[in-house]
Amino acid sequence: MLYRPYGKTGYSVSALGMGCMRLPQIVRGDKAQVDKEKAIELIRYAAAQGVTYFDTAFGYHGGDSEAVLGEALDDGSRQRVKIATKQPFRAMETQDTIRRNLEKTLVKLRTDHIDMYLIHNVQIDEWETIKRRRIIEEYEQFKAEGLIRGIGFSYHGKFPGFDEVISYYDWDMCQIQQNFLDTENEATVEGIRRAGKKGCALVIMEPLRGGALATPPPAVQAIYDEYPVKRAAVEWAFRYLADFPEISAILSGVTTVEQLREDVEIFSRPDMVPGCLTEDEREILLRARSQYLSVVSIPCTGCAYCLPCPNGVHIPRIFSLYNDGKMFGTFTQSQRGYFLSARTGNDASRCVACGECEEKCPQHIPIIEQLKASHEILRGWVE
Repeated sequence: MLYRPYGKTGYSVSALGMGCMRLPQIVRGDKAQVDKEKAIELIRYAAAQGVTYFDTAFGYHGGDSEAVLGEALDDGSRQRVKIATKQPFRAMETQDTIRRNLEKTLVKLRTDHIDMYLIHNVQIDEWETIKRRRIIEEYEQFKAEGLIRGIGFSYHGKFPGFDEVISYYDWDMCQIQQNFLDTENEATVEGIRRAGKKGCALVIMEPLRGGALATPPPAVQAIYDEYPVKRAAVEWAFRYLADFPEISAILSGVTTVEQLREDVEIFSRPDMVPGCLTEDEREILLRARSQYLSVVSIPCTGCAYCLPCPNGVHIPRIFSLYNDGKMFGTFTQSQRGYFLSARTGNDASRCVACGECEEKCPQHIPIIEQLKASHEILRGWVE
């Protein structure tokens, strides 16, 4: 297993981190719960193979992820690994609640401290409130008491918002979504460079776009097959990120031992280091990216002129999920994203066909019709 410096903390972590958001589940009807036996097997296997970085969160798997991780590492592995977990701002109802949530997390993780504690999924429209309520100061108090060892944040959004957040405070770490499709989306490559300049540990989530990049469509596979060195699609995606010296760890949300075994093998190869990509390999990845992006069914540019919807439907988000499903040839990850949108009241079931969005769309998309079609394909996820 290869290891990398974790920002300015003074220690290193495994380049492969295990994400605990997609643990194996037992599904019964419309209910799902963690398959604890299989999940514990996965986590202990990872630790035995040299994985020293585990990422979870207060709300993953309905609150069960932290407890399963804590039980799995209670076999003596805890002393050899680092745990990062997150508290979402929406769960911070009062200042007292913030501490209570942390105390619950410590109990579930069966530990007296958390190595890295994140404000989960910082949204730029909540950022001023986060500052006003002095959330970072609460975390600093936890750090002074030894309950946490580092302060970080996770972020899904555009670079300007990311730059605003990372520039505000001397964070110990940050976590963003990146992969070779998102070079101009999310925090972007510029965000990776920005974190590096700050000396902030950088952890990458969604390196495989929820697993979708692991099973490329035939046209993309044909591009990979042209290269003389034969690699699985998973390795191409991981190598793209391993090339960046600014990245401390790359998270993989595995569900099976077979997936984890493949990941460990890839991250144990001596050339999975910064600067590992040749110019020919970069060209292969650029062509693969272009092929993926050429498969778009709904011509939505994400301009958001259609918003706000009077009923709360997040139209660009729904169309993006639908297009992702078409792009990857599978709607599994898109369905999960839609499930999360439904929980926050942003799904297409709330559309009343008022037509207000269609009047404002510069692409003249038949939004009402496309929302209905998207809803039929995207609904059905159980968690």
